[in-house]
Amino acid sequence: MELTLLGTGAPRGLPRPGCPCAACATAVGQDARGATAVLVDGTLLLDLTPGAAFAAARAGHSLGGVRQVLLSHPHDGPPVEVPAGLPQPGRVPDGRELALLTGHRVRAVAMDAPGTGYAVSGPDGQRLLYLPPGGAPAGLEAGNGEPYDMVLADVVGRPDALARLRAVGAVGPATDVVAVHLDHDVPPGAELRRRLAAAGARAVPDGATLVVGVYEDVPDVPRRTLVLGGARSGKSVEAERRLEAFPDVLYVATGGSRSGDAEWASRVAAHRERRPGSWRTAETCDLVPLLKGDGAPLLIDCLSLWLTDVMDTVGAWDDAEWADGGERELRSRVRELTDAVRTTRRTVVAVSNEVGSGIVPATASGRRYRDELGRLNTAFAGECEQVLLVVAGQAVVLRG
Repeated sequence: MELTLLGTGAPRGLPRPGCPCAACATAVGQDARGATAVLVDGTLLLDLTPGAAFAAARAGHSLGGVRQVLLSHPHDGPPVEVPAGLPQPGRVPDGRELALLTGHRVRAVAMDAPGTGYAVSGPDGQRLLYLPPGGAPAGLEAGNGEPYDMVLADVVGRPDALARLRAVGAVGPATDVVAVHLDHDVPPGAELRRRLAAAGARAVPDGATLVVGVYEDVPDVPRRTLVLGGARSGKSVEAERRLEAFPDVLYVATGGSRSGDAEWASRVAAHRERRPGSWRTAETCDLVPLLKGDGAPLLIDCLSLWLTDVMDTVGAWDDAEWADGGERELRSRVRELTDAVRTTRRTVVAVSNEVGSGIVPATASGRRYRDELGRLNTAFAGECEQVLLVVAGQAVVLRG
């Protein structure tokens, strides 16, 4: 199957009309996107949008051969004019299948939000899944078939849709995941490409023609990532974002519950509220067995609190204990951790504070902690394929 993406943006397009935000202001040239519409083999049109005929002409195609127009979601605003000669658009009831004379088969996939997904099979057996904006498949069961060759989905708005598809085997390592329905939630250009790559997806410009089943060299999701940042920099949000398109994540909280600390409880509650409901949580500082074992991806938040726990254990705050074996024991524990990171088979995203660029601590114990955290971050980063520094919510790639 050959697809031409007449548009790849949200229903209102990008930039949004009249929107003064920074993302819209920079959405120019190839980063400007019309509402998503997909022309399949010149005969099937998924979503009819204003200007679809002109978009097809700009891409070197015509809508003259279209025999079926299907809508995936309710369209706000005035009705879209149907170009002369084009069939009236419709929607297939959930679970029903439509067979076209061209040999294409289209099955309607139920969503958890208003809209319909379409699973399209080509005459030669290629399989495409197209999802509406803001929707994720509902009622999926594992083992229902082979992975799709290509998935077009709202990766930025609903990363959990990818997680659900991965959980049941509908998205595999060879599936080409293309982001559509792109809105102004993420600045276009390099930042959009970076976020999509973390989910194993890519974006293409309007008018791009893709061949379903042809391998695309999408960057692999890094297996080990360290996310650094200062207080309230957005480092935890960045770390969580990197795994929200994957199922069965184990969130490793190293800070514990701190019974009676209302401010800490508020922080913990905010973190839990952000996390997908499918994620599991383990409150522990015993990281090495988790890293040595097999299983779901790990999100470790954070190494700073792990270090605090270890320094408490080895007596690092007492000069005498520190000199009498405490420092040596801490070094051994850090080596044990970094060795486990080096050999782990799990996907790992770890968070740590970057404290070495601020005010020099007034106490000897504070300076000791600052120095040891710097050493830990350096050693851990040395074992990671990707290292990020988050400043004011903006992720700067230091490695990878």
